[in-house]
Amino acid sequence: MKSDMSDRQDYFKTALSNFTFDVASGGAIRHLTDRGYTADQIRKMLDVPTPFGRIQDTIWKHLLDKEVILLEEPGSGGKREKYDFIAEYDSWGRRSYRRVVVEEKVQEPVRWQEKVFAGKGREELWGLLREKTGENGEGFSYISCDFGLHSRRDPKQYAQRLEQLEEPLRNYILGIPWERKLSYHRLDERMRQIAVSLYESGGYKGSCYFVKTGEKVILGS
Repeated sequence: MKSDMSDRQDYFKTALSNFTFDVASGGAIRHLTDRGYTADQIRKMLDVPTPFGRIQDTIWKHLLDKEVILLEEPGSGGKREKYDFIAEYDSWGRRSYRRVVVEEKVQEPVRWQEKVFAGKGREELWGLLREKTGENGEGFSYISCDFGLHSRRDPKQYAQRLEQLEEPLRNYILGIPWERKLSYHRLDERMRQIAVSLYESGGYKGSCYFVKTGEKVILGS
């Protein structure tokens, strides 16, 4: 069994490694993610060679922190907290870290008005998503994503499904390390393109959420 001293040494080695990575690559990855670059594009643009998995993990955490991706259904309500860690020193100069809440949001649950969009074509869907996103704003418009589930349940069919997307859209989806659960992505222009392309090819069933107007649009039912 490791001693407490050994545990602390491992902890600080990890903390130092994370700090070094953040200085060398983390900030650049987050900045390039905000500018719309995919994980593969970011890998090629970094000055410091960085493992692809670490790039993906940084992208994933950043998208969660900015609520571009949610792990709970939009409008589910409750309290959301964001944390940070601050260093503290005792009288002997020993350092420890304390987790603090840097932001807290309390949200009321949304009572959804459900509508079904079925049997209609690409242009109608594109127009609907553009209209509703315009009314609500991208920050209050989401679409459900089962990529993390489908990629593990049936990798071959999942690959065939993504072949329906143009390469830049496909690379965006493949560059995100989706968790094995249903998640929700902000309905920005790129995700609207992805939704319309997959819906048209029969490769999408899910829901779009428009929080301000309280509308939930079910696709592909």
